[in-house]
Amino acid sequence: MPALEQAEPRAEQRAAPRAAGERGAATGRPVMLATLDVPFDPDAVAFALDSAVELGQRLVVANFVERPPLPLSAMLGYEDLPASPELERSLAEPARLASSLGVQVTRLRVRSLHPVPAMLEVVAEQDAGLLVFGPDRRRLSRLRYWRAARAIRSSVTTLTWLEAG
Repeated sequence: MPALEQAEPRAEQRAAPRAAGERGAATGRPVMLATLDVPFDPDAVAFALDSAVELGQRLVVANFVERPPLPLSAMLGYEDLPASPELERSLAEPARLASSLGVQVTRLRVRSLHPVPAMLEVVAEQDAGLLVFGPDRRRLSRLRYWRAARAIRSSVTTLTWLEAG
């Protein structure tokens, strides 16, 4: 089971937008913007933000991190290294923008030995209405992206946005 952490809940929990009662609130299914421990693609961020605002739904910004399997790293405290400043900015920016637009935001950091299956599990747990898988493809190997996209296509039953290419 993946380790699920909620990052910075106090700064990013905001009231739902005024129009949420009018558009899409009946389903109450959030928009999830996900990455595999690399910065987000700007197109994915724009699509996820636009969708959350348009639907009046919560935005879940999720980073799925591969947890090192070595017990010694856990004993020495290296299993939870902080994100690089660039990655942290990339994760915080969509949350900040969504909050400024009145969209409720949840940030998640999920550590797992197998981040892609963990992502699929969290998408199901959150009952996401839209999954935007948006890692910056220049920062992720082609094989890793292809495997993640294939797993998403075969397992996720919700609407999905994947970068073409």
